[in-house]
Amino acid sequence: MSLHYHCPLCKHALTLTDKTYRCVNNHSFDIAKEGYVNLLPVQNKKSKQPGDNLDMVQARRAFLSAGHYGFLQHAIARLVSKLKPVSVIDLGCGEGFYTQAIANSSNATVYGVDISKPAVKYAAKRYENAHFSVASISQSPFADSEADVLVSVFAPLFADELARLAKPQSTLIVASPGPWHLKELKSFIYADVKPHTQIEAPNGFSEKSTELLEQQTVLSVEDIKHLIMMTPFAWKFRPEHWQEIEQKGPQTVTLSFYVSQFIRD
Repeated sequence: MSLHYHCPLCKHALTLTDKTYRCVNNHSFDIAKEGYVNLLPVQNKKSKQPGDNLDMVQARRAFLSAGHYGFLQHAIARLVSKLKPVSVIDLGCGEGFYTQAIANSSNATVYGVDISKPAVKYAAKRYENAHFSVASISQSPFADSEADVLVSVFAPLFADELARLAKPQSTLIVASPGPWHLKELKSFIYADVKPHTQIEAPNGFSEKSTELLEQQTVLSVEDIKHLIMMTPFAWKFRPEHWQEIEQKGPQTVTLSFYVSQFIRD
């Protein structure tokens, strides 16, 4: 069956009536015109605009639209499809690049959750095959033990929350940076670029398998700028680094990902 949202204030189930979700305590949350629901109460925000801002969302959208991460998108969608789930939650879904591909490749009801309102707004406006909500993935707006598959692509892992959401023997799919992901770009700001290591199984889960996906691709200067802007180390780039990128022109960049599957104990 499909999942049901629960109230972020009192944890009771939310019922949808006339484009408004409401719980028994009369807490209400309207569906925005783009199709998403904001389930992040003001008191739960740690900043005025939590998560990725509009500039970061637009940079990521521009880069992903060019297809450079398509091989990762297809791999994740294929893994989910093979599991034949009924319900899937994409935790930290961003602008829906992976969420919509998962929905297209399976018969599951798919939910995307992200704390960034600009990202979720973008996703909901463009992809009608999934349900999108603004919420913290550390306090997801779903009841316990309802998800058949959880997906996390470059998002923080909150082990207790993952264990709460997952059904027994359900699957958690995590995409994380491979050993030398973006090493060429990191060399602009780090004298010694160190490899990423494979993530360990979160508490409550056991590792089933891990696959390393890797390829090198030539990126234009514009693509490189978009890629840097969507990564956590963008703030370390100084004016001289951007100038050096301009001077070097198109570059070959390593794209490397671990895709791990974990089973709920």
